[in-house]
Amino acid sequence: MAEITAAMVKQLRDDTQLPMMECKKALNESNGDVEAAKQALRESGKKFMGKRQDRSTDEGRIGVYASIADGVGSIVELQCESAPVATNEEFVELANDLARQLATGPGAATADELWAQPSPSKSGQTLEDQRDDIQNKIREVFRLARLERFDAPCGAFVHMAKIGVLLEVEGGNDELAKDISMHVAAMNPQAATKEDLDADLVAKERATLTEAARKEGKPENIIEKMIEGRLRNFYAEHVLEEQPFVRDEKQTVGALAKAGGMKLVRFIRWQLGEANAGESDVAAEATAS
Repeated sequence: MAEITAAMVKQLRDDTQLPMMECKKALNESNGDVEAAKQALRESGKKFMGKRQDRSTDEGRIGVYASIADGVGSIVELQCESAPVATNEEFVELANDLARQLATGPGAATADELWAQPSPSKSGQTLEDQRDDIQNKIREVFRLARLERFDAPCGAFVHMAKIGVLLEVEGGNDELAKDISMHVAAMNPQAATKEDLDADLVAKERATLTEAARKEGKPENIIEKMIEGRLRNFYAEHVLEEQPFVRDEKQTVGALAKAGGMKLVRFIRWQLGEANAGESDVAAEATAS
């Protein structure tokens, strides 16, 4: 049997951040094979974490990856149990790796499919291995709650890890796409263009405005023109292209995009846990930037 030295135990401890006795036991059972010991510790940790899967994961972060030149973009929501873990350096790296692999790899329809793929930052490891190593140290449950990929030129933006935007575009550049994604995070439009806005929502607003105009005693022959004018404010509230740009309200987002040779196609806007908080702070930060 191979000699298990104190230096070997210390090195395994440094690599895994696990207790010395667990590291020594794993080395003994693997006859001094460090990689086998690491795998054994990983498997032991998975069994332990498997018993904790009913725990709540209310914290976490949004990860994104986007490129105009590469014609691809992705967004993921990685959850954990506590706020300090959401800012842990390794957890942040894992969220970013998930988004990068989802965008640049073969794609994935489910979390399990993505976990099984190679880690972009950890040579020789899958994303699942990377996750298990971090969970083993932290002993919190991680959940990949959502994932989405666009096979088209994209921009992206994340605010405080809590709100993430993935924006599909045609033309333009990465900086402009990121700026408009930031606007989406701040102002929360419902659609990229008027044509994409929910037709039922528009019909309801039109009916409300028409009824209000009739109560004002406006003649029927001018009500329609009035309604079209008043709908402009409605579109400016709900449609990305029609909204005043958050950093320069003298121009609309649509005008900004057109000036940059960009067409806005669609977007995803996610908020961690879908809570309705933090949006006013985003807008304030974007305006001040």
